[in-house]
Amino acid sequence: MKEVGAYEAKTSLPALLRAVENGERVVITRSGKPIADLTPHREAGGDPKETIARIRQMRRGVTLGDVSLKELIEEGRR
Repeated sequence: MKEVGAYEAKTSLPALLRAVENGERVVITRSGKPIADLTPHREAGGDPKETIARIRQMRRGVTLGDVSLKELIEEGRR
């Protein structure tokens, strides 16, 4: 990951785009604080049913431990 100041990003955009095109991630900062990420583009997509199936597969075996879903909802309302 590469960090670049906003001014440098403005003046060297073509070089940054080449780096991103090659798979690198670039974080643009202002006054040392991250404000934006340049990342390679990923095509959205795939079949929604396949995506749902992958999410369900990923969730298998995942539990909340000793906490109930109701408790989490109530905590979020506070």
